[in-house]
Amino acid sequence: MALGALVLATPAHAAEPKRNGEGATSEQQGGRNGTGIYAAAKVQYSGSVTKTGTTGNISSADVNWSPPPCWYAPYLGAKDFKKEMTKNIETAKNQPGMTGHAGAAIGEMQRHYEDDYGWTDTPGYKDYNVDKDGEGMFWAAVENPAEPDILKRKACSDLPFWVENGEAPPPQYEQAITPEMLAALAYQHMELPGTKVSLAPEAITKVNLPTWAWLDEAVFDEVQATAAINVPGFNIQATTTAKPKSLTLNPGTTDATTIPADGGCPIVDGRIGEPYARGKAKETPPCGIVYHRSSNGGTVPLKAALTWEISWTGTGQAGPIGMPDGTIEATQDITVEEIQSVNR
Repeated sequence: MALGALVLATPAHAAEPKRNGEGATSEQQGGRNGTGIYAAAKVQYSGSVTKTGTTGNISSADVNWSPPPCWYAPYLGAKDFKKEMTKNIETAKNQPGMTGHAGAAIGEMQRHYEDDYGWTDTPGYKDYNVDKDGEGMFWAAVENPAEPDILKRKACSDLPFWVENGEAPPPQYEQAITPEMLAALAYQHMELPGTKVSLAPEAITKVNLPTWAWLDEAVFDEVQATAAINVPGFNIQATTTAKPKSLTLNPGTTDATTIPADGGCPIVDGRIGEPYARGKAKETPPCGIVYHRSSNGGTVPLKAALTWEISWTGTGQAGPIGMPDGTIEATQDITVEEIQSVNR
């Protein structure tokens, strides 16, 4: 039915998707206010996540993987929904040019919520289900503000719909929020420790001298991020866990050799690489680089990408479920000098 599309096209429509986090503070988690049950389509984040709600510092190793661009989540109880929708409908009806198909769409939406007007798989409501206030919630579309594609962000375009407390959303709403979606959102907001590789020699190395590379053991602590929705009659959560997996070195120049040859340094005995110690100058490091040409007074950008193994657990899941690996890349400037010899 074209009703949803027509309403969404109006200048001030009543089915505007809600921004992630819009409508309540972190303290509002469902309950009663002056007009009835209230709640918001707000995902609550905790653990190792960005404090500003922006995208975290981890990138998926799978270029085809992405978090949901939009979803449906609990929005308002019946009395609050009636208050909100009647106000928005009146605003839309009073917009200039609200005649013809656009005006008819607004009228049909009003009938949908007030006069039990429905269609296939979409029942209507009598007086916004006010007599069921407290027994369920209207769910609404939520946009993921971190999704750059506006068409994907607005793909959840169905009108708000009613879900009884403790019941699953109707099956036609495939974008209704799930623990798996929350896991993906936790992944998107996850903030992992930076990847600064310890080097010996540390910032200035010599041509054809092995540069040892390793990571501090503190890097290997697993990191967790949790995303949850907690409102009356609907409580789900998911925790995404990241564990360091391997380190990949890119020397920043073709005049260099990595150790191992593919640049990948795996975790061995709980660490990546081995710290340099006095007396090992002639040994080959398990993880490192040999530069074959000087940087001529400048520097070369050594790139270190730490790969993290990602999994999640959540409501209704018996055990961890794998997700695409994530990576964090950092660049360190290295000066490569010729070895100076003294002739006598």
